[in-house]
Amino acid sequence: MIVVSLNNERVELPADTPLNEALQRWQYADQPVAVAINSEFIPRAQYPQVVLQNSDQVDVVRPVGGG
Repeated sequence: MIVVSLNNERVELPADTPLNEALQRWQYADQPVAVAINSEFIPRAQYPQVVLQNSDQVDVVRPVGGG
C-alpha cells in the first residue's frame, strides 16, 4: 500500500496504481476534471501511464461554470 494526498486528504492505494485507476476508485473517471501531481499538470492522455507514488500530492479540480 501507498499513501497519497488527494485534495489534502490522506488516501491509501495499492502500490503501482495508475492515475486512471485511482480516478475510477475515487469516482472521478466519468467527470471532466484536471489533475495535478506534485503541482504538475498531467494531460488526460497520460493518465494510464502515470503510476502514483507514495507521498504524492494529487489535486483533482472540476471546472466551475458561471460568469
